[in-house]
Order: sequence, then C-alpha cells, then structure tokens
Amino acid sequence: MPSLTGRLEGAVSRNLLHVASQDSGSPKLEKQAPGVWGHAGQFSELKLAVPWGHIAAKAWGSQQGPPVLCLHGWLDNANSFDRLIPLLSKDFHYVAMDFGGHGLSSHYSPGLPYYHQNFVSEVRRVAAALKWSRFSLIGHSFGGLVGGMMVDKLILLDATPFFLDTNEIENLLTYKRRNTEHTLQVEASKKPSKVVSQEAMLQGFLKNNSHVGEECGALLLQRGTTQVATGLVLNRDRRIAKIEHCLDFVSKELFEHYIRKLQARVLLIKATQGYHDVRRENDANTEPMLFKIGMLRAVLKERFQFVEVTGNHYVHMNQPQLVASVINSFLQSKERIPAQL
Repeated sequence: MPSLTGRLEGAVSRNLLHVASQDSGSPKLEKQAPGVWGHAGQFSELKLAVPWGHIAAKAWGSQQGPPVLCLHGWLDNANSFDRLIPLLSKDFHYVAMDFGGHGLSSHYSPGLPYYHQNFVSEVRRVAAALKWSRFSLIGHSFGGLVGGMMVDKLILLDATPFFLDTNEIENLLTYKRRNTEHTLQVEASKKPSKVVSQEAMLQGFLKNNSHVGEECGALLLQRGTTQVATGLVLNRDRRIAKIEHCLDFVSKELFEHYIRKLQARVLLIKATQGYHDVRRENDANTEPMLFKIGMLRAVLKERFQFVEVTGNHYVHMNQPQLVASVINSFLQSKERIPAQL
C-alpha cells in the first residue's frame, strides 16, 4: 500500500476545477482540467466559492449526466466515496463535497458555529453553484441527515433522514451549551494544531474509528491532513466536536410529519454491524431505528426500498462491491418523483 505521505503528495499535485464568484455573487465555472487516474478512477477537483472561503469537492463523470451529490459522514471527507464511485454507473455525474471545516474545505469564519442547519445550507449552496435544479443524493451516516428534503432520489448508507430525540430528551440543552462553550474555548485558544507522525496519525485514527480498515483510514487521512515540516496536522476545524452537539433531534411526531413531506424515492442500505443511534452507548436499543424504518415504509410505500448488507458502518468503503449493484439499480430506475430544490 502506498505510504500516507505519498498519497498526500499525489493529492497536492492534482489539477483543480475552480468555481469562483462573479461580481453578482453567483458562482461561475472558470475552467476544467483533465481528470487524473488513481484508486478513485478518473476525477477532477472542485473549489466552490462561499462567503467564508470555499467548499472543496471531487467530480467524476460527464457533466451532461444526471447529477448525484455525495455527502460524507461526521469528521470524514470526500475520499469516503473513492472506492465506491468507480463501481457505479458511468452514466451519472458524481460530486462528493467536503463539508465546511472538513477535508479541503474552508473553516467557518470566527463566530460562525457548526450547526445542523448550516450544513444543510452548504448543500443548497453547492447545488446552486453547480446549477442543479434537481439531483440525487448519496449520504453516508451524518451525510444522510443533511440533504434529504431537497432531492429526487435519496440513498442512505447506514443512515436515516433524521435522528429521534427518544434517548436524548434530558441531554438536548446540555448539548447546545457544550457546543457553544467548546466553540468559544477553541476560538480563544492560541494553541497550535498538534503535529504527529504519519504512523501515529493513522493509528490514532483507527483507534477512534474501529469500523474503518487501515487502507480506508489512510484514504480518509490523505484528504483530512496536511504535511508540515515535522509530521502531519489534521485539516478539520477544531471547533467541530461531538456530532450530538450540533444535531437537530426530532420527536417521533415530527419525524412522521417530515417523512410525509419527502418527495424523493428513498433507498436505505443498512449494515448488519452498523450503528443504530448517534451515540454508541445507545446502540443496543434498536427500537428508534425500527420505528424510523417502519415509518418510512408505511408512509412512502413503493417509494421506499430497504436493503440489509453484511458489514459495518463503513461497508461502502471496506466492501463497496456489496452496495454498488443496489445503488446502480436504484439510480438507473426510470421512475421519477417530482422534487424542488
């Protein structure tokens, strides 16, 4: 396997497809460089202008194909899809973005917090910049929570469109307070980012992400770190902490209400050893997940498809062939559901 440093050097040398702001404030496409070949197939890099800097992304396939936006999980990045997209139909145009503060995307400006709704706004900004009026979406984990209300087809990889407050009622105010306190603490701190060796970085990452294999961990760190003189530093914004601190949890009643507003066709791919709750300590309680699956099936009827695959939360990276054929069949189905961005 190529060294992590070698992969990082390769990433730096890639040509960029840059989308900059016009005077009117609307993004425009400046140029497209030839794609490069590698483990992820042929792709181009994108930079999309936003008020606090840019959103970085990767694009595969012809821009003439139906668009598919790919959203990574919490603290991951666009490389999450490098092993999956080469196995998907070449008839589509895939764009995998880095959420703000993740991967190669700009950090939010000081004072701007990382909240659920801000990530939703990023999806809207990216779609507008790419001039997509309708598109499909593949979301892994947190990525499945963000864009479900605005798409034609929604593919959820070990994810659901919303998180229930069933196990969190007593914690909701605490989460909001801790998010604010953590943000203020980081902004006030002058402490530089920690520099570690590439091996220590990888081993630390794998220790905190037990579902990720070594090769996939190195792949995520390729885009999630920067080489400095004495080692590697993480790219992500240190203001981003625990996922539960920034989520908008909903009640069962609101979940049903929101699901009834969904116009998309939905494919939910559930990993047999995947996660059932936002916090691992609640994973043994499968009732909220069963409720959500049951409600999706009852409300969406023929617009909902549920598939269970053998694997863990990162099955789309560790064993992408197990989900690729299901995703291809779903994307290529001709039936369309009206949707508005």
